[in-house]
Amino acid sequence: MRLGLVGYGLGGRFFHAPFVVAAQGVELAGVVTRSQQRRAELADDHPSVPAFDSLAGLLAAGVDAVTITTPPQTRRELVLEALAGGVHVIADKPFAPSAQGARDLVRAAEEAGLVLNVFHNRRWDADIRTLAGVLSRGDVGELWRVESRVDLDDPETLEAGPHGGLLRDLGSHLVDQALWLLGPARSVYAELNAVDLPEGRTDCAFAVMITHAGGVRSHLSSTKLNRVGERELRAYGSAGAYVSHGTDVQAQAIFAGLRPAELGAAWGYESQDRWGTLHTASGAVPVPSERGAYQDYYAQFAAALRGEAAFPVPAAEAVHTLEVLDAARISAEENRVVQLSR
Repeated sequence: MRLGLVGYGLGGRFFHAPFVVAAQGVELAGVVTRSQQRRAELADDHPSVPAFDSLAGLLAAGVDAVTITTPPQTRRELVLEALAGGVHVIADKPFAPSAQGARDLVRAAEEAGLVLNVFHNRRWDADIRTLAGVLSRGDVGELWRVESRVDLDDPETLEAGPHGGLLRDLGSHLVDQALWLLGPARSVYAELNAVDLPEGRTDCAFAVMITHAGGVRSHLSSTKLNRVGERELRAYGSAGAYVSHGTDVQAQAIFAGLRPAELGAAWGYESQDRWGTLHTASGAVPVPSERGAYQDYYAQFAAALRGEAAFPVPAAEAVHTLEVLDAARISAEENRVVQLSR
């Protein structure tokens, strides 16, 4: 699959290109960026990959699919342009400003007879994959509640303005992970904290409580401004609990200069001192890390285009994540539980 990347900022350079290159059955065929700095970085990172001034130029060169990883306010028009150009699309999250906007893009892809997927890559995090294994084996018995907290001491990266906010940014990942693990949401309650920035008032911390269709509850929270950096997962059930304090393994490796194509099968495992612990009547035992591999998203997408697999995150499925985010904002504004129709 010849894939074009639209955008080569932080996301395109570090969270897409290295994993495209490492994915089986995928070729990075070109990058759209007009920035001379980004072009120099691309030439240094991937010398054989051409740069293009526009999406139209990339499409003219011939690709099977494109990933749109530009700022959120530009994604809608670029997704529509790519679909009009006859190629399949992977859109970064959040792929629309609201659930209704997302449905419009799903409809556009269906009418074009093309595939639209969303890059919810954090389903392929090592700690989430490990938790998924614990839950699938029934290690904690009947599951009652899952808690997921990501606190970041990272105020400089808070996306401000009408398309920003931590809920839409990191919240997209935490909500998607919860829906993937526990099923559709039935109701949502949320609390938001906000700060005044030059671009406008922006949410900088959140706590979201979801009641899932099967009755399990998830508690999701995050902040970027409270000078705390910690990742914690907890799962409580009738037979015990699972607790982990993992790290952002793949991101840390990428920023340390490591690449999945070079490390191969050794990529994406949490270090043993960060393994989670299963607590039951038999005692506390460590649970070895499952592998985290964002490149598997791209390999699966390519396999699906060949008819050999299901698509990793169809946009129609990702609409539900935006429904939950929309409900969370309403809940926080009106201080009430919001019921969902599913």
